[in-house]
Amino acid sequence: MSAITLAYFDRLAESYDHSWTNSPVGRLQREAVWRELDHLIGPGDHVLDLGCGTGEDALHFHRFGAEVDAIDGSQQMVEAARRRGAPARLLRIEEIACLHGSYDAVLSNFGALNCIADLAVLREPLRELIRPGGILAICVLNRFCLWESGYYGLRAEFSKAARRWSGEIETSLLEASSGLRVFYPTVRKLRNAFAPGFRLIRDVGIGIAVPPSYITGLPSRVLDRLATWDKKIERSRLGRALGDHRLLIFTRSR
Repeated sequence: MSAITLAYFDRLAESYDHSWTNSPVGRLQREAVWRELDHLIGPGDHVLDLGCGTGEDALHFHRFGAEVDAIDGSQQMVEAARRRGAPARLLRIEEIACLHGSYDAVLSNFGALNCIADLAVLREPLRELIRPGGILAICVLNRFCLWESGYYGLRAEFSKAARRWSGEIETSLLEASSGLRVFYPTVRKLRNAFAPGFRLIRDVGIGIAVPPSYITGLPSRVLDRLATWDKKIERSRLGRALGDHRLLIFTRSR
């Protein structure tokens, strides 16, 4: 991640739990990810959390009895995670080749990998870290989000409505995150980035009917109903294509 990206996450750290982790939408999207991973990660498993943020996932799997290591390139995110009791250390995802150990699962949740231009550079370090038969679970911002395109399209903010479609954006000088580059890889590109060492075994849409975090004010009963719909369509081709995020679960080749 670039210095601009890390500085952005440093600024975001103080408000991240309020705006995402503890928000109704953020909670529902995270629970959808946990619903897929909770039966794959169990007591005694050794887990690595890439781009751990404020430590919510690390703490969740620790409570379930897993041994969790967590890294993030943002000093402020790491400090926030440590204050919550998460075992976080300062390390950029691109530097995982310096880590040692054998992990049953490596996860990266909610878009940390969207800030890395070439994910293929992670393939060999991950092969060294994940035991044969272990899992790699990545939740990335989707290439197309129905909520986002509809929301901004109705507001006549067409550049925002279509910002994911090209596969890459750089935020403008008019925004607080000026110069931040975000990438939206296709599933084919993600599969190719981790092949041949990893095989895709599950593809799940996250935040299909449940909206992105910037859409606020929906009553809890409405969000609960939307979450129920998500459970029904999250593995369908349409659901996977339209979600805010997409969860891809790979297994390490033996």
